[in-house]
Amino acid sequence: MTDLERKIYRIIYNMSRFRKNPSIDDFKRKTGKDEASIRKAVRNLMSRKEIAWDKEKREWKF
Repeated sequence: MTDLERKIYRIIYNMSRFRKNPSIDDFKRKTGKDEASIRKAVRNLMSRKEIAWDKEKREWKF
């Protein structure tokens, strides 16, 4: 897991504990990266089954 992926994972985990879903703007502000690299890191995490999006409940699964 890269440093950016680890950081995004922690952001999703910590915000989901308070029933909030982070937006792209939240990720940009907290990581300092652009939208393309954030989306790529999230896709990588999802492809390795480290996180998953539950469409019905609209929340992240770990």
